[in-house]
Amino acid sequence: MNLGLAILLIVLAALGGVVGGMYLVRRQLEKEFAENPRLNVDAVRVMLSANGQKPNEAKVQQVYRQIQSQQKAALAKNKKK
Repeated sequence: MNLGLAILLIVLAALGGVVGGMYLVRRQLEKEFAENPRLNVDAVRVMLSANGQKPNEAKVQQVYRQIQSQQKAALAKNKKK
């Protein structure tokens, strides 16, 4: 086999591995964030308190549901691409 062809095949295989690995990692991270969001009810309560608002449970749940729906919409939009 020609040395140049062997080098080209090695480089192409390495690039394919890198691209495939990045794709798989991205899919895994999206799945992980969809199943276990980084933002929870306690974090929303702290965020509202930090903004100077007295967080009641109804407001906390409303903001949390709104953030969840925005995350789901963003994931759906990314899947359409």
